[in-house]
Amino acid sequence: MIAIVDYNIGNVRSVQKAVERAARDAGLDVQVALTGDPGAILSAQGVILPGVGAFGACVTNLRQTHLSSVVREVAAENVPLLGICVGMQMLFEESEEMGRWRGLGLLPGRVRRFEVGLRVPQIGWNQLHIVKPDPLLEGVADGAYAYFVHSYYCDPANPDDILATTDYGIEYASVVRRDRIWGIQCHPEKSHQVGLQILRNFLLICEDE
Repeated sequence: MIAIVDYNIGNVRSVQKAVERAARDAGLDVQVALTGDPGAILSAQGVILPGVGAFGACVTNLRQTHLSSVVREVAAENVPLLGICVGMQMLFEESEEMGRWRGLGLLPGRVRRFEVGLRVPQIGWNQLHIVKPDPLLEGVADGAYAYFVHSYYCDPANPDDILATTDYGIEYASVVRRDRIWGIQCHPEKSHQVGLQILRNFLLICEDE
């Protein structure tokens, strides 16, 4: 079972539907559950942490639903974990969005606002420039386009954690990995075949566990 963490951030069923489609495309017989049940999350083959809206609201909800410790336990157990959009940002130590907010601290680094003079949020299609190969990006061409909506970007403290970058005034980390933790800034459910390929790859990673 693949668990998509439900921590009351709004409608993330589009992510669930995209993961279900990716599973069908890969010929995988896997249940995809949108759940806030700690037991279900901890027993899953893989866990997806989505994020919609502001960092502060997301991380507050994650803590109020007592799921931040569950996500940390998933990471500690080396269960594949994929953060999407703000879900990726919450993997880091802190964010400067509307003040200072502590993240999950699973990856060293912080979340910063785009430079003054850039139109924010960045909305639309932009490229993934692959820095190094990884199973999550198998079959994704260097320079492939994905769909982004965000005003803040992840700035990893360790460059070795960066799998791909995207250029929006600066070259920022748009796909990251440390151990069995991955993060993607784009919205795979809106990124057509590129997004589905990334989700298929994550499901195949989970199948190999």
